[in-house]
Amino acid sequence: MSSAVPQLENIPVMETGMLIRKPANEVFEAIVDPAITTKFWFTDSTGRLEPGAEVRWTWSMYDMSSPVKVKEFEQDRRLVVEWGDEPATTTVEWTFDARDDGTTFVEVKETGYAGETGDEIVGWAIGSMGGFTQALAGLKAWLEHKVQLGLTEDRFPDGHPA
Repeated sequence: MSSAVPQLENIPVMETGMLIRKPANEVFEAIVDPAITTKFWFTDSTGRLEPGAEVRWTWSMYDMSSPVKVKEFEQDRRLVVEWGDEPATTTVEWTFDARDDGTTFVEVKETGYAGETGDEIVGWAIGSMGGFTQALAGLKAWLEHKVQLGLTEDRFPDGHPA
């Protein structure tokens, strides 16, 4: 039996998704309009996401913020942003699959993780999956039931470890 530590052969890709029982235009709007997004994810934004926009999202409870640059924008269908401070930027792609029953399946895919070790890269991807899954759950609760679950602020009640 080998005690060799496995090596990372491929950089992870984070993927998560959620069915939201609202039309694609409402779900898309909830991601691009900070007046809505602040109900379930970040606390502040310097602006709306639109083609070519560069904004800053803030999570005031953690004294953290991130620059966000819109790279691709397909109204009600797809949104691609680059976020994070150099050199730790990643690309996040949101797709909004409008379904015949008036619901929307939202998928989030994040790529471009980097780090000094495979463990660091995998840890970043796993943490991202948790964060985006919580954001989607908060989005669902807000759009479907107008309930603010407080998932983001409750994730780290003693402060964000970063």
